Amino acid sequence: MKALVTGASSGIGRSIVIYLTKLGYEVIAVSRDKDKLNTLKDKYNCKVISLDLSKEENCIKLYDIVKEDNIDILVNNAGFGLFGEFYNTPLETELNMIDLNIKAVHILTKLFLKDFMKRDSGYILNVSSSASFQAGPLMSTYYSTKAYVTRLTSAIYEELRKNKSNVHISALCPGPVKTNFNEVANVSFGIKSIDSDTVAKYGIDQMLKNKLIIIPTTYMKVAVFLNRILPLKLGLRFIYKIQNKKR
Repeated sequence: MKALVTGASSGIGRSIVIYLTKLGYEVIAVSRDKDKLNTLKDKYNCKVISLDLSKEENCIKLYDIVKEDNIDILVNNAGFGLFGEFYNTPLETELNMIDLNIKAVHILTKLFLKDFMKRDSGYILNVSSSASFQAGPLMSTYYSTKAYVTRLTSAIYEELRKNKSNVHISALCPGPVKTNFNEVANVSFGIKSIDSDTVAKYGIDQMLKNKLIIIPTTYMKVAVFLNRILPLKLGLRFIYKIQNKKR
């Protein structure tokens, strides 16, 4: 059994690589960071590929490299965030985020899903966020990219169900996680975060049970539920207050 994990050099991606190797999978870890990938390779005996998946051609290149490996699990984890008022944040950074958080997920999901459908087997885990269930003032682009991932995953899930397919797709939607995400986004979390190993184990275990929306921790499940029943403008004020604590 083989698994491909993007954004694998740190955080949730790294933890997913480690957990999958413990489950007996041959793992192909993908990231831009060659040094961290090599450390992962030496310690956990996984194959590594260094590519910047924010570039469309590299997504295609990655698929071409591994398409004969009969991948059983695809984990789309690569992504990053950015903090600040929308009118102040750099457009170039936001477009790069859209390319990585949305386009890379879209391309890889489609390419591997076609192969999985032909075999009538396989799992896709798209790492989204609890941020995908609401608008996110002060992190507007990041929240929006994750909303795309969750909605795309949900739509594909229903298509697969209606086709009685043995291919399964899930969206992992954690709240704050102790990773280097906040360093990249230049924030500190305003609420309690959990460790990436916990998120990885819970996410993979629930994926293998064919769960569609995977939300680690009861706290975040309650938060997502409350967001659904709050009036929109009240919810926006609440999210702004939480985000503003990250300054």
